[in-house]
Amino acid sequence: MNFTRARSYHHGDLRGELIQRGEATLREAGVDGLSLRQLARDIGVSHGAPSRHFRDKQALLDAIALSGFERLGGVFAASVSEGAFEARLEAVARAYLRFATENPALLELMFARKHSPTGGVELPAAAERAFRMPIALIAEGQASGDLIEGDATQIGLAAFAGMQGLVTFVSSGFVSVELGERLIGELVAQTMNGLRPRD
Repeated sequence: MNFTRARSYHHGDLRGELIQRGEATLREAGVDGLSLRQLARDIGVSHGAPSRHFRDKQALLDAIALSGFERLGGVFAASVSEGAFEARLEAVARAYLRFATENPALLELMFARKHSPTGGVELPAAAERAFRMPIALIAEGQASGDLIEGDATQIGLAAFAGMQGLVTFVSSGFVSVELGERLIGELVAQTMNGLRPRD
């Protein structure tokens, strides 16, 4: 029996390894540098083995983006803290900044694939799950009187739009990571100034 062919059938978690290696390639060479055939060679399976899990490159990109949203949700969940609302909001913002600066190519793919017509319903649903915790935090801030009343999702998205702008500045090199870390506290403070209830 051909050894390469045997490995293609008995590889422990080929799908997971393709996603992991695919993300690494994305980080190093971008979307254009990603190839199912090359990933198969890198992993040591037959060139047709990846097709058992991904019909084409776009399907792999969707899976990488889906994995990214799942990880981001975990990052948000791990950032949950006790204490004053503004400090908790800043902890979430810092967690997002770290994820974005450590995974710029992945984050770009996540949002690009979320709106792709081939992404189906899974990616928008995964994005909604990932941001469920920050939106819930906004609702908590409203319940405690720290934030103005209104639609928590819309308020949360408006607040995170500012954070996304800072993330873009950092990932593009316009702002250094160190300066971004200092600016995040200022951004949260200014956001809170605009969202506090007026007496």
